[in-house]
Amino acid sequence: MAGSSATHESKGDAHDLAHDHAPTTANGTKSASGRPRKPLIILAVIVAAFVVLGLALGLGLGLGLKHKHSSEGAASANPTANTTNLQNVATPKSADAFLSPEIVDEPPTTRTYNFTVEERTGSPDGVQKRMLVVNGQYPGPTIEANVGDRIVVNVTNKVSNSTSIHWHGLYQRGTNFYDGSMAITQCGIPTGESMVYNFTFDGFVGSTWWHAHAGTQYTDGITGALIIHAKNESVPIYDGDIVLQLADLYHGFSPDLLNLYHTPGGIDGTPGNEPVPDGGTINGVGQYGSSNTSFFNVTLESNKTYRLRLVNTGSFVAMEFSVDNHTLEVIEADGTAVEPFAVSSLSIAVAQRYSVLLRTNQTAGAYWFRSGLDQDAFTYDNPGVQTEVRGIIRYGVDNGTIPDVALLDSPPSLPDGAPGDLDTTDLVPVDGGPAPDSTFSVYLTISMQYASGPDYLSRFLSFINSTSWEPLLKTSSLFAHLGNHTADGSATLADSQLVTTVNEVHVVDMIIDNLDDGDHPFHLHGHKFWIMQSGVGRYQGESVDNEHPMQRDTLVIPAYTHVLLRFVGDNPGFWAFHCHIQWHMAAGLLFQLNMLPSESSKFNIPQYMVDQCQRA
Repeated sequence: MAGSSATHESKGDAHDLAHDHAPTTANGTKSASGRPRKPLIILAVIVAAFVVLGLALGLGLGLGLKHKHSSEGAASANPTANTTNLQNVATPKSADAFLSPEIVDEPPTTRTYNFTVEERTGSPDGVQKRMLVVNGQYPGPTIEANVGDRIVVNVTNKVSNSTSIHWHGLYQRGTNFYDGSMAITQCGIPTGESMVYNFTFDGFVGSTWWHAHAGTQYTDGITGALIIHAKNESVPIYDGDIVLQLADLYHGFSPDLLNLYHTPGGIDGTPGNEPVPDGGTINGVGQYGSSNTSFFNVTLESNKTYRLRLVNTGSFVAMEFSVDNHTLEVIEADGTAVEPFAVSSLSIAVAQRYSVLLRTNQTAGAYWFRSGLDQDAFTYDNPGVQTEVRGIIRYGVDNGTIPDVALLDSPPSLPDGAPGDLDTTDLVPVDGGPAPDSTFSVYLTISMQYASGPDYLSRFLSFINSTSWEPLLKTSSLFAHLGNHTADGSATLADSQLVTTVNEVHVVDMIIDNLDDGDHPFHLHGHKFWIMQSGVGRYQGESVDNEHPMQRDTLVIPAYTHVLLRFVGDNPGFWAFHCHIQWHMAAGLLFQLNMLPSESSKFNIPQYMVDQCQRA
């Protein structure tokens, strides 16, 4: 079994089924031209705000506030289905954002959840839209557990396409088939059918999330927080624990937007310009135009320390988080405890997570907290975009207290002597030390191009090492490896599958050259990596920094730069390494590692999962 394979260099006796390919996808060749894009456009659209003096305190949605009307921009595709008979999406209450760290004292147990995936009509920011959600709510249920707990999640699919759920950042050692990556570790859950994810939390501690891993489904709402506690977590003591899920938001349905993104003219007339969001949400609540009257808000106690777990569950842009007149202290990044580091704000890329400490030691009152969309990523003007989402934190005052409205559309206010913004190179892991020496290397290049040819239908595609990934049909990479052959009966993966095989345990270096003019937040499934080296231009063999390298599972690779990542390759199975911008992954920006195939051949996969492939 072999698809395309990444360039590699083994420093030991590992074997890779490598061979070079011209740019290809599943069944053809193509000609490609360079990626034309407009210059980046940074446009701050500030909407005047007026106060509505009335709070629905029991609803957990904050105070009512109306904004001047803004028309929808180019990124909003019209819904293609009638939503008249769909039920409305519910927004979780503010109380649901507060976690229960006392469960850390509970003995290991089995925690069972039932997820129903369905289509509904929602209005997260006041504009009605089609959504795909779990259990009728956006965001979906928060899963909270301890290391050593077993989780059993029964997922029933009631939407019209196959789906799957990925448990972001989890190692899934021995249960690669529950990683939830459709077409890689499983086939999709067919419409009208169910699947049970059943695994134990081992190793990962901290803040993460779950989301659909099928097409662009999570863009439409299939997301939720996943928090794993441990008694020995190396973080400072705090009094309260709150999860804040930050996301960009599109009023259009993601399949419609993706079709426009793929077309020769692009979404705005220029191929390769990603859909620009219409706004954003904090825990499912945003503000857009005059139709919205809500803010997400929480009431805290004075002179306490709160852990805010910040998760970017969006699809495209980084979110800039800050709390007016407060300093934040970063203590965790992607499940890695870090030496406390004071900041005024921090940028959180798609799929990244940070924990920060907030001390309620300022004057009693109500304060805006803000989640701003990174406009540097916008490639065209969406005149209606709401570029900042706001929420309210209050303490020492009545629940009805609102922040100073005059500050609503002003830059965030800072305390005297406030530190700067987060520079991720300043992060030092608490339990860090030198990484082991590498014994195996993989070389990857990122590019994005307009492709033409019979199998491309003139689409804009993403490439790693000249291969654009396309999902397998009626099987997955793992299942094909185990003998459940591809849809055409072949035991060989198509050329659209870029796979490097590592037959023995190795310390793997991945060297990635980003030849594209955009930033890419890349995520590695099943592992954390050390960030050993990064710089401008192609990698030229620069020396690594191995004193206290940072470990995480999601990293931004800026335009025209390179990075060297290192991880221990001892986790059997097929593991995706992909850009977490939904439009880019859907256009092919995904690579696979086939780790220890002799071990994964021993997996005991439930037969019904294999049987579902023919119906997916």
